[in-house]
Amino acid sequence: MHYTEAVDSAIAQKMVEDNTIILLGEDLPLLRRNLLVRFGPERIIGTPISENAFTGAGVSAAMSGLRPIVELYMVDFVSVAMDPILNHAAKLETFSGGKWPAPIIIRMPCGGGYGDGGQHEQSLWGWLAHIPGIDVVVPSTPADAGGLMLQALQQERPVVFLEHKLFSRSWIEFLGSGGRKNMKYDIPADGSYGNVPEIWEPVPFGKAAVHGKGEDITIVSVGVGVHRAIRAREILKGEGISASVIDLRTLNPLDKESVRRSVKVSGRLLVVDEDYEGFGLSGELSAVVAESGIPFKFARVCTRTSIPYSTKGEKEVLPDVDTICSEARKLYSL
Repeated sequence: MHYTEAVDSAIAQKMVEDNTIILLGEDLPLLRRNLLVRFGPERIIGTPISENAFTGAGVSAAMSGLRPIVELYMVDFVSVAMDPILNHAAKLETFSGGKWPAPIIIRMPCGGGYGDGGQHEQSLWGWLAHIPGIDVVVPSTPADAGGLMLQALQQERPVVFLEHKLFSRSWIEFLGSGGRKNMKYDIPADGSYGNVPEIWEPVPFGKAAVHGKGEDITIVSVGVGVHRAIRAREILKGEGISASVIDLRTLNPLDKESVRRSVKVSGRLLVVDEDYEGFGLSGELSAVVAESGIPFKFARVCTRTSIPYSTKGEKEVLPDVDTICSEARKLYSL
């Protein structure tokens, strides 16, 4: 199943069981037309282009006993809707002493690699995971995406659900193409299409997936970065460098133990993060290991500046396989 279809499939399975689940967002009757046909316009609700308004409406719906999935066109636009997320949804349960949860899901495409510039290609999961009271999910495969969405629909707190655009067939073929027929995208095949279960089962939050048992380097990432890291791992293996790749799957909750366990063996941590470097996931992971007292060497491959619009400039800024391999070699030589 394709990545986006897997998420929609898991949502549909749960909507049959739970009639409190509704979807609202811009152009949803078009983007989720398969769900519209099945569940009708009372549950698949198109909204005006006003992220702050319909996200706030989603928070109110969650407070009133519904389970809304609010969908924004891309994560960059979440800045317009931060007040209902940061100041209301994230704090309701704490301020009410646990008596008033807000089970809302904020679903958003994220990430770059298709030539759309720094106002449309950000990741921002580190910024969102910084907020207490919000779960942040970044799946890397169709199977994980569906399973994690099913788990999100069982949470009694706000969940930010981020889907990298390079996994999305509709984004690449229609929404993100802008009529550019000559564009080539480095799309991870295993991320955009893969086997899924016949019946969805929830994938628990805070439990990373570990690929390989590398003794020399631990590479940690999420989303598209996981597939870049796995490709780099195969190249490094041919050079005699043994690496393991950890797919965090969720940033909050964070599977700290899997990272510590691996770095304790390898003694080296390389974080691949398409989000911004400063005050982000890479620094948090280094702190997680350092605070445990494990001696280790550290490097990171992140986005260090605003993403240029030109595809040549974009390639120089975003993490890729060559950069991962280069940093891994330097780290190994230390």
